[in-house]
Amino acid sequence: MSKTVMIIDDSASIRQVVALTLKDSGYKVIEAVDGMDALSKLSGEKIHLIICDVNMPNMDGITFVKQIKGDIKYANYKFTPIIMLTTESEEAKKLEGQAAGAKAWIVKPFLPEKLVVAVQRLSLP
Repeated sequence: MSKTVMIIDDSASIRQVVALTLKDSGYKVIEAVDGMDALSKLSGEKIHLIICDVNMPNMDGITFVKQIKGDIKYANYKFTPIIMLTTESEEAKKLEGQAAGAKAWIVKPFLPEKLVVAVQRLSLP
């Protein structure tokens, strides 16, 4: 059974690169354009890992992480590991993401093979 990864990024080209990379490694992919869109796609289906941008319209990545980790409505996803994939490299932003519940921080531009390694490591069970 293949594992499911949700990609949340307002950049279609980033979503495409990440989706292709993960599909080539055997993952099923759900795409969302921002945090609001992502929340609307959480239907109770098992998601093994979420890859999320930080800077997006409507709902940014850190707000999304806080929402999914803190709102009882999303209890099924409370322990889903989240990787922040972003252009933000500031330590303060990283700490804010970590405090919200993100498990890893990858700065764009990224190496697809490094992303796959991180996904494999964090989506083990």
